[in-house]
Amino acid sequence: MIELNLEDNVYVLTMDAGENRWNTNFVRAFAARLDEVAASEGPAALVTTSSDAKFFSNGLDIDWRRGEGDGTGGDKAVFGAEYMALMGRLITFPVPTVCAINGHGFGAGFMTALCHDVRIMRADRGYLCANEIQIGLSIPDAELALFRHKMSASAFFETVQLAQRWTGPAAKTAGFVHEVAGEEDLLPMAMDKARQLAPLGADRALYGQSKERIFGESPSINDRDGAAHLLRNVGGH
Repeated sequence: MIELNLEDNVYVLTMDAGENRWNTNFVRAFAARLDEVAASEGPAALVTTSSDAKFFSNGLDIDWRRGEGDGTGGDKAVFGAEYMALMGRLITFPVPTVCAINGHGFGAGFMTALCHDVRIMRADRGYLCANEIQIGLSIPDAELALFRHKMSASAFFETVQLAQRWTGPAAKTAGFVHEVAGEEDLLPMAMDKARQLAPLGADRALYGQSKERIFGESPSINDRDGAAHLLRNVGGH
């Protein structure tokens, strides 16, 4: 479901479940891999990608969510809180994180990409889209806080209100994707960037503390409206 490999101080986390739709079991598998990275020492960076040629992540596992019982996706009752807490952890993860977006990223998949420090996206294929409004779902406050913090005001409005489908080049122009590349060059480019950033991860306490100040509850982003704080405490809203 989730693979993790180490190469030259770079951990490569590969989502390997087809469309990589998010359910409770997927959240827990992803979190377990983050545990492995967090337990390591010395210079390190994380690259997240997908084994599927079409999808980075196709968002929420809607069939599981709307089906009867917990099915194969795990405990439905805890999904929202656990997924948001995972995103809160990822956005403040104490090593540099690079997202290699090799296909479509919708809804929760888009959120996952935004919670990384750096995003590199295919130039020739794939969309990023917060499509909740198209499928009759309300965007949670924590997700809105994340989009608002990572995007310009105009890109934020087009994303959450107009369900804009962003290509790689358009997302780069809008400023929330850092680079674009062809399919063959995407992962090597992400790996090169991660290797450059890995020394910053040697001091986990400092790197993590800096992210907490940028994304967390205080002193940044209007006290309790901070993106990381809202993601971690979604169960209380």
